Amino acid sequence: MAKILVIEDDLFIQNLMVLQLQHQEHQVLVASNGQDGIFLAEAEKPDLILMDLLLPVLDGWQATEALKSSPHTATIPVLAVTAQSFPAAQEKFHTIHCDGYVRKPINFAALFTQIDSLTQKSISA
Repeated sequence: MAKILVIEDDLFIQNLMVLQLQHQEHQVLVASNGQDGIFLAEAEKPDLILMDLLLPVLDGWQATEALKSSPHTATIPVLAVTAQSFPAAQEKFHTIHCDGYVRKPINFAALFTQIDSLTQKSISA
């Protein structure tokens, strides 16, 4: 399965995501803020990043932009995980090159479908 980096500051959501991903046999890495997420992504080169957008230190928008601007992490797919779904946010997802987004509360069946699609693309690339 895939190595997935979860960048989420809400401990309840973080633990729920980790348990669900591990149940699907994914290897899971965790960061609680955007800056730590960038460092972990650079060090571990995950197959996929699940990025909360409202994060301390460096928010998810800034962290995603930094990851997509770096030659070391630009090809790692990033799924935004957010309660924001208004049209301006959806446009901004594309502007910072998110590869998709998942709305909170998380529908894990839909999340797993996106994970499978994006990790198959990144592994075959």
